[in-house]
Amino acid sequence: MNKIILSVCVALLSFNGYSQKKKSSPQKASTTISAFPKLDNLTTEVKNGNFQISISEKGKTNDILVVKAVDASFKPTDCKLSSFMANGVKLYLLTWTDLTKVVTGKKSEDKTTVYTVIYELTSKKQVFSNYQLTNHIIEQVMLGNTAASETQEKYRREGFEFKLNPDGSVTQKNKTQQNIMVYDATKMEFKKK
Repeated sequence: MNKIILSVCVALLSFNGYSQKKKSSPQKASTTISAFPKLDNLTTEVKNGNFQISISEKGKTNDILVVKAVDASFKPTDCKLSSFMANGVKLYLLTWTDLTKVVTGKKSEDKTTVYTVIYELTSKKQVFSNYQLTNHIIEQVMLGNTAASETQEKYRREGFEFKLNPDGSVTQKNKTQQNIMVYDATKMEFKKK
């Protein structure tokens, strides 16, 4: 009798455990909308076909700095706005990443471009600009006059990697060279050290 009760209890517990399992539902793809940063009285936004920085005082937009003209498909990621001091002048650094995917018959390209722009706000002037492009190419290549093919993967890089140093100077670096640039407040530009 004890064996029957024990086996019924085990059967009920295993049935209860089986029926309590949660069914996995298909996950929806999350769509991330990049939020545009704000700093001090500056706001980055896409408006009237321009990617721009709006300068507002007392709640009203006084002026704008057009970063670049864009179309409706422009969706920057990792957009950041920060300020720093260079030779006693307050400068504003805007960075963003632009992702592009191009797929053709036997070739696909994933382009990642990181843009960096520095503005001097009192004169409303762009004092520095930089980009770094990384192109990841996957291509199916035919081998000779045969039906055989192979998949080739390549990386191509253009431009310079950007680094803002703690002293307000800028370092640009690529595979073959490195430039260190400092801000000249009288000429309102960065020049090589």
